Amino acid sequence: MATPGLTALGMKGLLRYWRTLKRFWGSALASQMEYQVNLLIEVLAMAGNLAGSLLLLWLIYGRGQQLGGWSLDAALVVLGIYTLLDGVSSTLLRPNLGAIVTQVQQGTLDFVLLKPIDSQFWLSTRTLSPWGLPEIVTGLGLAIWAALRAGARPGVATLLGGALMLLSSVVILYSLWFVLATTSIWFVKTWNVTEVLRAALSAGRYPISAYPAGLRTLFTVVLPVAFLTTVPAEAILGRASGMWLLLSVAVATASLLFSRWFWRLALRDYTSASS
Repeated sequence: MATPGLTALGMKGLLRYWRTLKRFWGSALASQMEYQVNLLIEVLAMAGNLAGSLLLLWLIYGRGQQLGGWSLDAALVVLGIYTLLDGVSSTLLRPNLGAIVTQVQQGTLDFVLLKPIDSQFWLSTRTLSPWGLPEIVTGLGLAIWAALRAGARPGVATLLGGALMLLSSVVILYSLWFVLATTSIWFVKTWNVTEVLRAALSAGRYPISAYPAGLRTLFTVVLPVAFLTTVPAEAILGRASGMWLLLSVAVATASLLFSRWFWRLALRDYTSASS
């Protein structure tokens, strides 16, 4: 079952998608704001998770130890980026991609595929939860504050490199989530696998060099955790090499292209609920 693609879009096409995105998020915000108590719940949950991570870091560094040669302030940059990415997951990824399983089960995916819009775009951006925004702001603030304390110099090259690496990490994280959500077309229930992925990605709250050699290889080559937090942190601190910057962009591009290919592959095996 084919759907219109994003390729060869002209300016009018891009503007149409932008207007669609504004309508999606406008209606989602209007709906979510009816449950403002959720903001308090999310802020408390974020504060608890962040406090636990900070406590562990201070316990480690308070004993004179280090994590893979990283100072406390530098490690806090990694934790800040992890918190930011977790906020992105709460704001966009979980609300949208978590719904794919339900749509496959209930057959409502059929209606998405019939719409005159790219199905991956629709499924990835249809809604958002503003309750993850405090995590994004807190994570970004922590990363900037810790980077300045660590001696980072906010020059143009550092700012551009850091922004590019953060964008690459968001693309990689999205691609991982979308590929996992896509497998629901074959396996329907992917909740347990999602929890395993979340647990594995939680390793990114600390520098990759803090882990044993085997795990460092796993988190770099197999599951690109290093490109989610450690490489962006190195860029923000102004000490990432050009090779790692290019490699991160390459991994992000390959991940996004793979998610597109994997979605189209899955649609070949998708059977309409009405057929």
